[in-house]
Amino acid sequence: MKILRLGMGQINPTVGDLEENTRKIIQYIHDAKKLGVDLLTFPELSIPGYPPEDLLLMPRFVDANLEYLQEIITASESITVLVGFVDRKDDIYNAAALIHDGTLEAIYHKIHLPNYGVFDERRYFQPGREFLVFSLRGITVGVNICEDIWYPGNPTRAQALYGGAEIIVNISSSPYYAGKGSFRERMLATRAADNIVFVAFNNLVGGQDELVFDGESLVFDGSGNLIHRGKKFQEELILVDLDVDAVFRRRLHDPRRREVKLEDRAERELLHMVHFPASDKPRKKGPKIPQRLNEPLPVTQEIYEALVFGTRDYVRKNGFDKVVIGLSGGIDSSLVATIAVDALGVENVIGVFMPSNYTSADSREDATRLSENLGIKLITVPITKTFKAYQKMLAPEFVGKEIDVTEENIQARIRGNILMSLSNKFGWLVLTTGNKSETSVGYCTLYGDMAGGFAVIKDVPKTSVYELARHRNGRGKSKVIPERVIQKEPSAELRPEQRDTDSLPPYPILDPILQAYVEEDKDLKGILALGFEEGMVKNIIDRVDRNEYKRRQSPPGIKITPRALGKDRRLPITNKYRNY
Repeated sequence: MKILRLGMGQINPTVGDLEENTRKIIQYIHDAKKLGVDLLTFPELSIPGYPPEDLLLMPRFVDANLEYLQEIITASESITVLVGFVDRKDDIYNAAALIHDGTLEAIYHKIHLPNYGVFDERRYFQPGREFLVFSLRGITVGVNICEDIWYPGNPTRAQALYGGAEIIVNISSSPYYAGKGSFRERMLATRAADNIVFVAFNNLVGGQDELVFDGESLVFDGSGNLIHRGKKFQEELILVDLDVDAVFRRRLHDPRRREVKLEDRAERELLHMVHFPASDKPRKKGPKIPQRLNEPLPVTQEIYEALVFGTRDYVRKNGFDKVVIGLSGGIDSSLVATIAVDALGVENVIGVFMPSNYTSADSREDATRLSENLGIKLITVPITKTFKAYQKMLAPEFVGKEIDVTEENIQARIRGNILMSLSNKFGWLVLTTGNKSETSVGYCTLYGDMAGGFAVIKDVPKTSVYELARHRNGRGKSKVIPERVIQKEPSAELRPEQRDTDSLPPYPILDPILQAYVEEDKDLKGILALGFEEGMVKNIIDRVDRNEYKRRQSPPGIKITPRALGKDRRLPITNKYRNY
């Protein structure tokens, strides 16, 4: 029986913290040795962190990453390790180092470089050309990196068909969006079944700016059956015993492989084969490894956990201890405050209530009750006198002009000033509270409610905000977000009797239109086919296009949809084209 004990280090590195990333990798190596691991893998670019972006253009950074690789090589005596790093030859490469018994035996260069959505790898890396396969304890293993396995052909096909790989290890940094996990599982199951090969997908975990990497590393057998699913949003050392004899037996029953092998000899020439000398030492037996399939999370819970995880990592990795949030008594700020408490603890979240003459008694009560339910400190800073001072100061210039949105925005900017002042004085990070629906159409104020360091729900549509609030309220014995906050009609409370629907369609109508236009790239005709009124759709399209300049100035926020506004979808600011 041919058994390979595979270990996958599902780790949370920090971009640029090469020393700490290396220390973590070495600790996992020590732990894996004690557990009898034959092959230990780590995610894509786990030494420098992912994505390192323009750090890659700094030669000193690349040099340092290579120096830390040497420390990992030294620590890898008596084990085989596969770790992601930046290689440098004639150019730089997104690479995997194959280390065996303290020696660097081979390097694999990523072949398919993604250049869409949040990815920009062709800006930095040269693509690889060779398909790495190695033999360990009589078991043949193919190595590829992230995007490489999303292609149905090579390198996976050549590694399994011509190289004889019984296991494909894919080290990855695959970022999260809602629903991606099931799509990713279907793709990997297909690769395993089509090539009759074990597929081990070792994914990164952690938050990096707008991105969240969800972990959930996976192992499939040669029939495409899922045999292991790692934890979501958690670091762990995953252990799986792979019985590769099953692959050989199944291949005997598939005559197609014998025919296909004759088709393309050129692919064989791209194979890089590495054979480690057979060891006389018996395989060290570690503890028995039970099979484990962590259950996937329901979508709403998955999104909530991603927001908590991304907030925690952004705050901590950027050196902040505490955050401050403007609490209005509304649904958005209530959800952001709740996420922040779950991410950072009650002692590290401060709420600020900034009432004006237009603030309702209900909002005051709801903001107070929320802060009590969460157990956070609430600071009250009224803005009425400051607003009147602004009005008096600007009266000579505004003479003869009607009161309009200008006065509303002054209030928002006063509040932004207060939050930023507290941030400057105490070193607190300001979390903004705008959702995707409002930000998409510009229903937000530059230097007002957009002012801050991190936009937690920037990519969360308003209808999803309500779903997340209900989900969080259902988790404990008592509701954290007051029920009235969820039930009342949303309002910015910047003028008497104001409602969001004075300026926008109801959110259950607005969000599907934004989904069609922003996420699905549908034009006017395509959106009208969904049953919406033409004038309203044109108005929304105009507002989305016109407010690109605002979105460019907003703080980073967690990506939870396939096409987050900003980095994934960019319109030119100066733009006369209308998509109707």
